[in-house]
Amino acid sequence: MNGNVQRVEKRSVGDDVARSVAGAIGRRAFLQRVAGAAALAALPGGLAACAGRAPERRGPPNLLLIMADDLGYGDIGAFGGDYTTPALDRLIAGGVRLTQAYAAAPVCSPTRVALMTGAYPARTEVGLYEPLTTHPVGLPPDPPTLPRRLKDAGYETALIGKWHLGTLPEFHPLRHGFDEFYGFLGAAADYVSHVDSEHGTELFYDGETPARVEGYLTDLFTERAVQFITRQRSAPFFLSLQYNAPHWPWQAPGDPPYPDSLAWKGGGSPETYARMVESLDAGIGRVLDALASHGLEENTLVIFTSDNGGERFSNMGPLRGGKMTLWEGGIRVAAAARWPGVIPAGTETDQVVITMDWTATLLSAAGIELDADAAPDGIDLLPVLTGASAPSARELFWRTYQRTRHKAMRGGDWKYLATEEGEFLFDLETDPGETRDRKEDQPDLFERFKATYARWEAQMLEPIPLDPARA
Repeated sequence: MNGNVQRVEKRSVGDDVARSVAGAIGRRAFLQRVAGAAALAALPGGLAACAGRAPERRGPPNLLLIMADDLGYGDIGAFGGDYTTPALDRLIAGGVRLTQAYAAAPVCSPTRVALMTGAYPARTEVGLYEPLTTHPVGLPPDPPTLPRRLKDAGYETALIGKWHLGTLPEFHPLRHGFDEFYGFLGAAADYVSHVDSEHGTELFYDGETPARVEGYLTDLFTERAVQFITRQRSAPFFLSLQYNAPHWPWQAPGDPPYPDSLAWKGGGSPETYARMVESLDAGIGRVLDALASHGLEENTLVIFTSDNGGERFSNMGPLRGGKMTLWEGGIRVAAAARWPGVIPAGTETDQVVITMDWTATLLSAAGIELDADAAPDGIDLLPVLTGASAPSARELFWRTYQRTRHKAMRGGDWKYLATEEGEFLFDLETDPGETRDRKEDQPDLFERFKATYARWEAQMLEPIPLDPARA
């Protein structure tokens, strides 16, 4: 398969999905849909005509996407965590907390593919690697990805932090429309020495130039983000701030480099992990303070999420499983959005969302028309986030193949899950911890979900077996 460029046709599963999932949508979801229609009908003419888009602002908004790496659903205070996270708690209090947000995959690079393309990872070859490692595969810049579309619309664009979508020059972030890149290209790096996790070499760059700098990665990314935000400019900005924290290696500020740069997953402790999370939160606080001190807070949409669920030492809250699995703990993530004066502060939504929705939402906020090529699998969340529309039921799909063999579909409040241990059906509204298998008392629903999932999977690329050398 050559496909650093291979993709499949982008089309929805269609009416078959709607019919199959109809039986899964309970009374609550039905009422949410009715309420959403009523809310849109009640809007003033201008807003109703644009289906709940955010009110007009002073020019296009700045866009700040902050993504954590391997953060557990319950790792931060506002989601029930035990760690001290005042900055994230403040961000969430100033906007909307999303209690049912999902990553597109339970592992790093496929989720990042979804963010960049607005599509399920399995529509693009690079999204089949779970995760991508340092070899000659990466995300092609054509069709145009998210930063290119924003750049073409007049945005100044930057990626700071982790890339993980290809290490060869043709896949570099600058090929995708980022004006600036400051970070590392691979899957992980030592927080102190900055050595790449796979080959023990340095893949840290400032633009396309290898960079040798001193400092703890979380701090370096924060400092560069503050510099980017506070500079003089005449155009709006899009900053993709991709922290690698709290992904292993387990190093907190002040810790030494790992003695063996290729043995990353050993060591660590709950105390070290807590300091990593608190360092991440402090960095986010500095970035938010920079927005406020330079008069940018009011016209900046800030989105916070994680690339997947947590791993060792993470708190998954009430959820089962973790990274690399399609149990809820592997894919449900803490998420929030803030846009003062547009998104009401101190609100919460149980709207089911997924990574591709952030792609569609960022484009919509920038005034870029959504089309099938831009976000075929995501929806614009602004109507829900702004309160113009009530939450609605969703049909979402996941698949893993290389390190785990899982399949999952969510329809309404119900979830179909297949793992190496068997097949299950869960009612997530009453059982978010996935403890009670309901397939025996809901056999028709179980079979409909299986059939619907099979139709979705037939539209995706065939999975790629794991190379034993990468196992």
